Amino acid sequence: MLKDSPAFSGFSVNDQVATKAFYSQVLGLDVDDGPMGLFLKVAGSNGIFVYPKDDHTPATYTILNFPVADIDRAVDELTSRGVTFEHYET
Repeated sequence: MLKDSPAFSGFSVNDQVATKAFYSQVLGLDVDDGPMGLFLKVAGSNGIFVYPKDDHTPATYTILNFPVADIDRAVDELTSRGVTFEHYET
């Protein structure tokens, strides 16, 4: 029944302006404004819907994964753009 459905991912945010700036200016993604939220255009998918939610609570789990060819280079570049990474001993 749903195997041909153009499924998409989505998550809530409490500040659409800051979210749009982060995904477009820091990560370099194309971000469209829609009547109900933002739409992130990512390679190989139907995109990701980002919607405002007044009582938003940040997720305690991974909501987006971006595969990269060189993780150290990606971390260095994102750090230079102001992204802070968590570091774990394990």
